[in-house]
Amino acid sequence: MSKILTKEIAVSATVFPVLFAISIVHLLNDTMQSTVTALFPILRDSLQLSYKQVGLIAFAMNMTASLMQPVVGYLSDLRPRPYILPIGVCFTLAGVVALALAPHYAVILLAVVAMGVGSAIFHPESSRVAYLSAGGRRGLAQSIFQVGGNIGSSLGPIMTAVLFVNIGQFGVIWFSFAAIAAIVIQYYVAGWYSRQSAQPRRPAKPKPAEGQKTGLTAAQIGWAIVILVFLVFTKHIYMSSISSYYSFFLIDDYGVSVSHAQWFLFAFLAASAAGTFCGGPLADRYGRRNIIWFSILGTAPFSILLPYANLFWSGVLCVCAGFVLSSAFSIIVVFAQELLPGKVGLVSGLFFGLAFGIGGLGSAVLGWIADATSIAYIMKLCAYLPLLGILAVFLPKDRSAPRVS
Repeated sequence: MSKILTKEIAVSATVFPVLFAISIVHLLNDTMQSTVTALFPILRDSLQLSYKQVGLIAFAMNMTASLMQPVVGYLSDLRPRPYILPIGVCFTLAGVVALALAPHYAVILLAVVAMGVGSAIFHPESSRVAYLSAGGRRGLAQSIFQVGGNIGSSLGPIMTAVLFVNIGQFGVIWFSFAAIAAIVIQYYVAGWYSRQSAQPRRPAKPKPAEGQKTGLTAAQIGWAIVILVFLVFTKHIYMSSISSYYSFFLIDDYGVSVSHAQWFLFAFLAASAAGTFCGGPLADRYGRRNIIWFSILGTAPFSILLPYANLFWSGVLCVCAGFVLSSAFSIIVVFAQELLPGKVGLVSGLFFGLAFGIGGLGSAVLGWIADATSIAYIMKLCAYLPLLGILAVFLPKDRSAPRVS
């Protein structure tokens, strides 16, 4: 009996060393990914690229990750593959080196595709590790995992302002050391992962009592997943408009320098990281649906006012929008995982892949629109997307959502 009790306590405990390790790798991975968007102002000038070509670079990387991640997640549900974790970072390392040395636009596209493959392998399996190490604090665990990525993404603008403006494209080569560090940490995480007995199981058919307790039919669960997918769509199209084109908006409409514009973008992404970290614990306390609703819809006042503000207030509104909007994504992933128990890898791959795909597709489409109109028009057009967050009201209440035992 004491052995059983000890095992139950161990299963329910949050394994913070593994959780922080996977978050650090997420930081390193997304720092390397952010070098791509950080190079946009440099590449536009050095290679004389149009906004459409700039958008296609993000599209190539993100769509590669988008298409592969659900497949990787589905396969990990069938059979976990712990040592694929360091292998994934090897693809990212190859992409970083190729990006630093790429002499032509076509080589840049190949480099970012390799980085997309690395990201596709990393996110579903690492999200599964975060799920396994969470214990009973899934909102907090997913936020810790996700905030590493947000911090890494926020470093991109600083790299442009401090490094790439002075050194240029070759400065990306320094991030090969980040890739090597990530490979070492992933080897440690893979060792812990391989020792876990929590293999994926096919979910048992719910007993009648359980069905009454959840109060959700298969159709209701499907509708909830559709709403969550749509909320991810609205969130990441807006995020894409800021991360890819906000610096151009500041340069063209306010006359600021490339370096100065990057600090504004950094403020937005740093606020996004803070919002991600706060969102999970708040959802554990106040409910998933409440925080999702507040996060998406609550961004609208800031996003709508942002294109019309002066330079100072543009920065303030940008920070507020980033903080509020980014508190939702980790919660959306956890909400979907609980709606579809036993499919952690597939859900993680689907939603992370969807986020990457929407970001890449959004960058390409918005670049095409910007060439035909203006960057200011893009900012005004995307400002109304957070209003669609009102659809979160149709999500099931937390007490009705199935809980994974």
